[in-house]
Amino acid sequence: MNPKVLLTSKEIDIILHRLACQLVEKHLDFSNTLLIGIQPRGKFLAERIKSILKTEYGISKVPLGFLDITFFRDDFRRHQKTLEANKTQIDFLVEDKKVVFIDDVLYTGRSIRAALTAIQSFGRPAEIELLVLIDRRFSRHLPIQPDYRGRQVDAFDEETIRVHWSEHEQEDVVFLEETEKN
Repeated sequence: MNPKVLLTSKEIDIILHRLACQLVEKHLDFSNTLLIGIQPRGKFLAERIKSILKTEYGISKVPLGFLDITFFRDDFRRHQKTLEANKTQIDFLVEDKKVVFIDDVLYTGRSIRAALTAIQSFGRPAEIELLVLIDRRFSRHLPIQPDYRGRQVDAFDEETIRVHWSEHEQEDVVFLEETEKN
């Protein structure tokens, strides 16, 4: 099966602006709010959201960090290939702050559970929210729901959502494709 395009570059751009607007509505000046991109794929989305907040809304002092959850995953030792850790870059305290986790696809919820555990190393947030580009709503293993979602997608477990970012894959596009069987 050929990959099916779920979102084009223009649609992604519209969604990103809507998500940024929703954040502004909730957090206003971001004086007590932090953005945390979940490594590796949430980094691109988090950087885009921060850029829109700065250019479109004049909010330039939004702390942005990146959280690696590799060693906090409950399936860390279950993969055939060794997982490669990414770099956590959080140079601010999260104690009593409002944290917005940002990731590209919400699937089973296990990555978010790992992020909830990992963030505790940096303090105790007052509140945690979740922003995702794609919400695979019928695939949850854990009771985790996004506060901000770009698009809800109903996909079978045999299907994969691939998000391509221009910073990494030279184009912005979201695909639905069949998972390769080994």
